[in-house]
Parts: sequence; structure tokens; C-alpha cells
Amino acid sequence: MRRVLIFLIVCTLAALAADITGTWKATADGPNGSMERTFVFKVDGNKLTGETTSSMLGKSTITDGKIDGDNISFTITANMQGNELKLDYKGKVSGDEIHLTSEIAGGGGGQAIQWTAKKAK
Repeated sequence: MRRVLIFLIVCTLAALAADITGTWKATADGPNGSMERTFVFKVDGNKLTGETTSSMLGKSTITDGKIDGDNISFTITANMQGNELKLDYKGKVSGDEIHLTSEIAGGGGGQAIQWTAKKAK
């Protein structure tokens, strides 16, 4: 009986996770002006996967993605002028928007960038 109760609680928590599956267009003001990025999210329970594309960094795979209620987090590995660059993203889903912060993985001392993503129609 206890296992059934635990299973039901886990299923309920997974059901409460935001379903952001689909394509999202994001914009941010960066150090060199306005930036755009497209995210294609796939959600399976509380696991977040997918890919992202930008004109500056190209296409990257979303790894280590998690959803906890309306909070999301994930990492991408991008190629910047031949150098591998890991970026950590954290954000909150709010209706049809996601507010994200990205920064160099491991707190590389860089400036955090604030993104606003809207579901593509």
C-alpha cells in the first residue's frame, strides 16, 4: 500500500511540471546588442531535452534538463570560434513566456544574460 501511495505522489508531481514541449523564440539584450535564440523543448515527466539554435553559436543539444513545477534548468554546449563553451540556463515558466538566465557553466565570472522566450505559433 505504501508503494502505491509513493507512486501516486510521484505521478502527481510529474503531472504538475510545466509542459513546455514545442518551439520557443527567445530574445535578450547582450553585451553586443540584441540576441535571438530558438529552443525546441521536449518534456518527459520532469526530464527536459531538445535543442537550441542561434545565429551566433549555431545548434546545440540541451542536456541535464529538469523541470520542477514552473522552474526549469538545463545546459548547452556551444562552439564559439572553435572553442567549446558550456552555458547553464535556469528559468521560470509564466503562462506563455519563459524567463531564463544564462551564464557560463561553473560560474566562469561572465555576465548573466536575461532571456524572454515566447511560444512560437
